[in-house]
Formats: sequence, C-alpha cells, structure tokens
Amino acid sequence: MTDTAVNRAVPSDLPGLPRQRGCPFDPAPGYARLREQAPISRISFPGGGSGWLATRYEDVRAILADPRFSSRLSTAAPHVRPAPTALPEQPLPGALLRLDEPEHARYRRPVMRAFTVKRVQRLRPRIQQIVDERLDAMERAGGPVDLVAELALPVTSLVICELLGVDYDDRDTFHGLAGRLLAIESSPEQAQQARAELASFIAALVAAKREQPGDDLLSALIAEGDADPDSPLTDIAVTVLGSLLLIAGHETTANMIALGTLTLLESPDQLAALRSDPALADRAVEELLRHLTIIQFGLVRAAAEDLTLRGQSIKAGEYVVASLPSANRDPGLGIADPDRLDITRDPAAHVAFGYGPHQCLGQQLARAELQITLTSLFARFPHLRPAVPADQLPFRDDMIVYGLHQLPVTW
Repeated sequence: MTDTAVNRAVPSDLPGLPRQRGCPFDPAPGYARLREQAPISRISFPGGGSGWLATRYEDVRAILADPRFSSRLSTAAPHVRPAPTALPEQPLPGALLRLDEPEHARYRRPVMRAFTVKRVQRLRPRIQQIVDERLDAMERAGGPVDLVAELALPVTSLVICELLGVDYDDRDTFHGLAGRLLAIESSPEQAQQARAELASFIAALVAAKREQPGDDLLSALIAEGDADPDSPLTDIAVTVLGSLLLIAGHETTANMIALGTLTLLESPDQLAALRSDPALADRAVEELLRHLTIIQFGLVRAAAEDLTLRGQSIKAGEYVVASLPSANRDPGLGIADPDRLDITRDPAAHVAFGYGPHQCLGQQLARAELQITLTSLFARFPHLRPAVPADQLPFRDDMIVYGLHQLPVTW
C-alpha cells in the first residue's frame, strides 16, 4: 500500500518534531507552546511528507483509544527517521505493535497472563535477589562504576531472559540488535536487517524449545498453540512475540532505572523524602515515569478514515503522532504544576505506558523492577553520587528510547 501521509506535499516552512531539549530531564520546550497555541499541528517528517502532532493529554488518550486511528496502517518512527517507502499489506502474525482489534487481542491475551499483578508479585523475590547480586558486585568493584552496565542493563536483561527462556550469555547479541533498532540514525535497511537478525535468533530458540521445552513463557506459548487448533500461536507468531518482548523487556526499564537514579541524585529534596520513607517507592516510580516519559518521540497511528480532531481535518492514511512526554506535562492531566517533580503527590493517570488497547503489557513488571532497584540502590549506597558532572553525561538524544548510554557513579 502507499502511505498518504508519507507522500503528501510538505510546505517549505513546516516544522519538524520538537527535539531540542533545554534540560535533559524535560521534554523539548516547543511542546508547551504547541499545547497552548496549536495542540493539533502539522509537522514535517525527515524522510519526506508530513503528518500531525497531538500534544494535549486529552487528545493523546483519545487517539490511542480510538479504533479510527490504526496501528496496522502505521509504521515505526516516521517522524524521527525515514520510514520504508511502503508497508506490507499484512503485518506478521504476532506483531502487536502493528495490529488492530480484534486481531491484536488474540495475540496479546495469552502473553498478558505472564504479566498480571499476581504473576509479577511472585517474581518480586527473584528480582530482589538479582538486584542484590548486582549491588554486591558493585560494592566489590568499588567506585566509580557505570550504573547502566553494572546494574540497570543486567537486572532487566536477566529478568526478561529468565521469563522468556533466553540464555543470558547471549545478551551482547540482543543488546547490539536493540541498539541498531532504536538508533535514530539507523536507515530503514539497517533497521530491517536488525529485525531480521533478531527474528532469526528467536526462531532458533523457538525451534530448540519445541524439541526441549522449559519452564518459560516461550515454551508455554508453543504448548498453548499446539493444544488449541484455533490458537493463533504458530511458531512464526511466537517468534515475533518473543522478539518484541525481549527488546522491550530490557531496554525501556533499564533506561528508566538509570535516568530515574540520576533524576533523584539531581533532586536532593526528593531523594531525601524517599530515603526517609521507603514506602514512597510506589509513588516515586509513578512520578518518575510521568516526569521523564522515555518514549520520547511519542507513538504513531494512521487515520483509517477521514476525520476531524480539534477542528483539524485529518485525511485517511495520514499519520498522527501522539506525544506522550507532552501529554504527561499537560495541566490537563489534572495535577498541580506538572513540570515539577514531586514523588509525594498522588499518582497521576499518566500515559508513560501508552493508553488504550496497546498500553504496555509489561508495565507491572517494569514497576516492580524500578521499585526494587531504586530503593535497594539508595539503601545500599547512601552516599551515591554521579562521578562526572551532568553536562558531561551521554544522554540518549539519538535513540527512540531516552535515557543514558552511561552513568558513572561513585559513593
């Protein structure tokens, strides 16, 4: 199919997505102006063509919940890097990010059983054990250490590896593929090659588990597909699902751990509140998720039909970018001073995990990992501090998932 949004003529003065941050912990200041003056605005895309940008909380939630805005017709990040010139007519089985209802729910439902609140609650002791082992290793090494390499990535990677049944020794392989998939500078061909390599890696694992099942999610999905002739869980679908879960299951939370740690270190009053009352961990995590919103360029949908949004006429096939960071700083979210970090406030109904049918299915696991890691880290190292000034840190402005490439710390 041909994408109307990609091929539509672009006025020469049409701006691109706001990307230049004034502060590494805040979205680009252009979002605040757009929320006030042009909440639904046209933007140009780097590969050519244009689309729409939604910046207000109410509109972002409406777009992500409205079936007239399609994931199936969309593509990955056309607003930050050139998109493929055309999309396949039919997404791969299990490609949750590119499926609409009811097909999306058929694949999501069996995976969700592994990420319920009760299931995650049972995982908490193992997560705590993994975190403690990494903190022990940090303590033995002595500072300074890179918190990303020594804590954030190992914790999240090991948890998702154990859950899926992936060998943790293969972490360099999937970490490298994740980097290529999420880099803004990756061309469509480079991103596609990384996806193909990841699929090959997971397909080999699925084939091995078919011969020798384990006590893991991939084995469970294979067994469920075999037991039910009406199940959509073919080996191809399990491979696609496994690829998504492996990348999403470690990248996002690892970056939240690192960026959340730095944010608290740079906000001594908030860190003092958490240290004096560890019961604030739940609220602290929700506030950090809202305040930082590391899916920094938002989520993309395509209009499945002609429609009107806040007075703007959007044509079928045009892309709409729902800005999660902007929505989470919108006064319309219903919290006082949304630009201020306050871990004591009642948790807001933020959209850091998205909204609607595609809301992040691993959000309960992410919350548990963040709560356990942050509270354990600051309890173990009460004098933790960055080993270099904040303005020398390599923030992930060049990646779809925001965070830090490295975070040297000492104590």
